Amino acid sequence: MSLYGHRGMGPAAAQGSARLNELLDAVRAEFESQARLGGEADHQVTQQLAEMNMVREKVFALEQQHLALKQKYEEELNSLRRELDARGTAPRAAAIGVPGAPPHLNAGPAQPPSLGHGPANLFGGIMAGNNQGGPGLVPPPQQAQDQQQQHLQHQMPPQPPPPAPLQGPPQQQQQQQQQQQQQLPPQQPPFQGGGYPAGPAPNGYGVQPPQSTASPGPGKGRVLTRGPGGPATPQLNQPMPYPDPRAIASPQVGHPPPGQQHPPFRVGNALAELDLERLPAHQKKVDSDWFAIFNPEVPRVLDVDLLHTLQHESVVCCVRFSHDGKYVATGCNRSAQIFDVINGHKICVLQDESVEPAGDLYIRSVCFSPDGRYLATGAEDKLIRVWDIASRSIRNTFSGHEQDIYSLDFARDGRTIASGSGDRTVRLWDINEGQNVLTLSIEDGVTTVAISPDTKLVAAGSLDKSVRVWDATSGYLVERLEGPDGHKDSVYSVAFAPNGKDLVSGSLDKTIKMWELAAPRGGLSANAPKGGRCIRTFEGHKDFVLSVALTPDGNWVLSGSKDRGVQFWDPRTGNTQLMLQGHKNSVISVAPSPSGGSFATGSGDMRARIWSYKPYQTT
Repeated sequence: MSLYGHRGMGPAAAQGSARLNELLDAVRAEFESQARLGGEADHQVTQQLAEMNMVREKVFALEQQHLALKQKYEEELNSLRRELDARGTAPRAAAIGVPGAPPHLNAGPAQPPSLGHGPANLFGGIMAGNNQGGPGLVPPPQQAQDQQQQHLQHQMPPQPPPPAPLQGPPQQQQQQQQQQQQQLPPQQPPFQGGGYPAGPAPNGYGVQPPQSTASPGPGKGRVLTRGPGGPATPQLNQPMPYPDPRAIASPQVGHPPPGQQHPPFRVGNALAELDLERLPAHQKKVDSDWFAIFNPEVPRVLDVDLLHTLQHESVVCCVRFSHDGKYVATGCNRSAQIFDVINGHKICVLQDESVEPAGDLYIRSVCFSPDGRYLATGAEDKLIRVWDIASRSIRNTFSGHEQDIYSLDFARDGRTIASGSGDRTVRLWDINEGQNVLTLSIEDGVTTVAISPDTKLVAAGSLDKSVRVWDATSGYLVERLEGPDGHKDSVYSVAFAPNGKDLVSGSLDKTIKMWELAAPRGGLSANAPKGGRCIRTFEGHKDFVLSVALTPDGNWVLSGSKDRGVQFWDPRTGNTQLMLQGHKNSVISVAPSPSGGSFATGSGDMRARIWSYKPYQTT
């Protein structure tokens, strides 16, 4: 009995109380553990936020540094231009008509923008003729001459030292002269083998003697003169600069006799290594200002012809056919122009008169709507304009990009436009709604975009060497084409194959790659990118590949390059069928006609050209 008359706690009650205390202790321990874990998670989140802020600050600092360098570069470039103008360089270059010279050294055309490299000014090198490792035009004339002289000096055999002066009486002098002649090395021939040069010149062609830059006059002769730093370009009124085949074939000192000359070497896809003059007639086609070389290692199945040359007053940045193949649009400084494919006549000039007249405004990309009623243009002022061609009026103006627009593509639904910009985004626009419907961000500047034939996918190439493919509706990234088999430098052009399952890309690494997409044809998911497979690499261009496309039947891949050449490739084998040389500067854009049988090219030589291709008929 207790003092108060209550009964004491029994053993069962005491045991229950102890059990309750144990459970409370366990709950308390679990709570403290979870609180500790929550504190650690909060600490990690805080640390990651701090790291992100640090990265953001570093990126901002780098961007500021880039802008400062750009401003300094532009100031130095303007100073150099003023110095050149003061010395009278521009009138001299215009007077002699330097082929391939930057437009600011030629009288008449508007001066291209002096831009640097980087996401904000992607094609600066192309426009400014810069050759400092970026995608520029061919180097200036003096630099090309210096390169040629250095190459010739490198190829020349070492010269023996001059003979010592003869001393003593006449008989002793005669003996000294005979001894000196015996010590001289044998004379080296200027060419090796069966007339091939000792090595390729910097442009891939054999070494050629310097040619006059005088304008061609009436005459029937033809010469392959090498423009500054680029492949040979036919001109008129000069004899061919190649050695006389009869002289090479005849036994001379240092030349192997007939029958012991080296057989022709295999060139693969490097058709620029071939000597045009020595090719048989069926392996070449030469006209007054262009020529084509057909690969001697594969059967010739194509023929090409020039239909029209479309002269412009500035660099031609882009060319594009209408979907019925009747018209070609070009983009240049301040305007887009439309030409009739049949007769080559200019039928329309689209220019925004509200833009300030001072300064340059290059149209970097053009594309027709499927019904041919509209033409979309993307320009340096970060705006997309959709023109009603019939009324010459602007239907839509889309703003939102923060840097230059480099590429556009019109979907086959007739209302969706894809755009790519140096601001590291791909955007989709609806011309009926008049607004941006999807924005896709990546880590580096976007150089090129393309919409698949079924409008389900949008692809983009970037400065970061990769090609990305998204679901055009959801924005999910379904492919990232890169890796050991991928490009080794910035991707400048992408195009879908007509089957919608393959994609080709062209790069500053001088190659073209064909990819087999791994994305399923129906119902794309938000899973990780599957990664397509590189099924073929096309090698043969001597310089940056700036534009690629496929013919509508899928039988040929077309490419345009800084080496001034256009090539047709067999997508099944990777072999080149032909190399076409006609432009006097970089081929910036190539486009096949959707109706087949023709293609267009745009170049830094201020010309666009329309060509035909057809099956080769042997006679």
